[in-house]
Amino acid sequence: MNEKNSLNYLNKQKEQALLGGGQVRIDAQHKKGKLTARERLNLLIDKGSFQEMGMLVTHRSRDFGLDKQNFLGDGVITGYGTISGRLVYVFSQDFTVLGGSLSEAYAEKIVKIMDLAMKNGAPVIGLNDSGGARIQEGVVSLGGYADIFYRNTLASGVIPQISAIMGPCAGGAVYSPAITDFNIMVENSSYMFVTGPNVVKTVTHEEVSSEDLGGASAHSTKSGVSHFSAANEVVAIDYIKRLLSYVPQNCEELAPDFDYEATNELRPELNKVVPENPNTPYDIKDVICNTVDKESFFEVNKEFAENIVVGFARLAGKSIGIVANQPAFLAGVLDIHSSKKAARFVRFCDAFNIPLLVFVDVPGFLPGTDQEWNAIITNGAKLLYAFSEATVPRITVITRKAYGGAYDVMNSKHIGADMNFAWPSSEIAVMGAKGASEIIFRKEIKEADNSEEMLLQKEEEYKNMFANPYSAAGRGYIDEIIEPQYTREKLIRAYKMLENKVDNLPKKKHGNIPL
Repeated sequence: MNEKNSLNYLNKQKEQALLGGGQVRIDAQHKKGKLTARERLNLLIDKGSFQEMGMLVTHRSRDFGLDKQNFLGDGVITGYGTISGRLVYVFSQDFTVLGGSLSEAYAEKIVKIMDLAMKNGAPVIGLNDSGGARIQEGVVSLGGYADIFYRNTLASGVIPQISAIMGPCAGGAVYSPAITDFNIMVENSSYMFVTGPNVVKTVTHEEVSSEDLGGASAHSTKSGVSHFSAANEVVAIDYIKRLLSYVPQNCEELAPDFDYEATNELRPELNKVVPENPNTPYDIKDVICNTVDKESFFEVNKEFAENIVVGFARLAGKSIGIVANQPAFLAGVLDIHSSKKAARFVRFCDAFNIPLLVFVDVPGFLPGTDQEWNAIITNGAKLLYAFSEATVPRITVITRKAYGGAYDVMNSKHIGADMNFAWPSSEIAVMGAKGASEIIFRKEIKEADNSEEMLLQKEEEYKNMFANPYSAAGRGYIDEIIEPQYTREKLIRAYKMLENKVDNLPKKKHGNIPL
């Protein structure tokens, strides 16, 4: 074959590869309201920056008629490019090619870019849309999945890994997204489950749809598997871009700074957020949004375990991670789901050098048999462990209640927080005044002529002694009691002071977090 014919052949092969499973199948994809694998990449990657790898790869199986179904690229597009000028590696699964099923060659393409991402210290983004393992290839396909899972694990904490679920993700395919740092699902068109509705019906006799079993709504509200639920694929891709703007390229770098010009940092609105009645709820997001840079708060796991709020924001142009109790939901108590949600987020921020800001208004852990029998002890300990192990700059602001063991867990000075501030409205105690008074002054209350009046009197006595931040500040557990309006200014100064912090943990292979 001469050079001209060779170039013609190559161009023809590339054209075929670009078509994926063929125009008819692409049209079918559009009718379902879904973008094609290449359209997704075009939206995600900076224009003209994508460099494809493995375009001419085909599968190697010849069994069960696969010898007559060869598609260039073999159902997944892999390569690298830039997002906002920063290098990323990406794979986009193509459902129009054999249902996007994973083969040996397909897995090798993904593994290759993951290895390159590790070597070059850049994020990996997976656009998932696959029916699972290619059954015709048997154990070879399963081995391909395991190769990917192994890379996911090695890359964890080294480079950011983001999974967008654009269609089906079932069986073994779900474990790769589960190991990655963030999952984004698309409403009404994507789902994730280990076993599908048919298997569920056979084994447990439950009738359930794919959407109810593992759709975006189920995983964003019930399981917490999905960190973001997007209305459509374009929104999902925007979430990926926004998420990347808060995180560094790898564990040895810092997140990108945004331009910021210092002005008046006072926020008088914060003086009015916490109600005078300590039992009246308020929205902690009002505190967050009035403290951080304008419109910079990006909430994670918004619809799951709403009694705790986690997310990214910027303070004076610098990326921070926020963990905050939410008094507007279950009074802000810690429970199983909220503890796991916050612990996972804390560990991500610590792995990627993102300073932590914690807002505390917590009356304790949620009581009850359901919580105890489902291991609130070990699940609550996950959050305690995550904060204790974190070496990034850590600052706490107590806005109101900080009771019991939950005070310790929520980034207290005792578990290594660098700076702890408290508002004058804060109450730091073993428990609420009423419950404490009923225990401490039980005898006096019982013997009093008017027990109700005596209880109120003892409650007031307890409040004056303990239900305030001054006793804790006197022992150095609180560094400064501040008016709410000065919170932003104090935080900016504190993070500036901590920006060169070095904190080395004891030498060990790894800890044993209470999983």
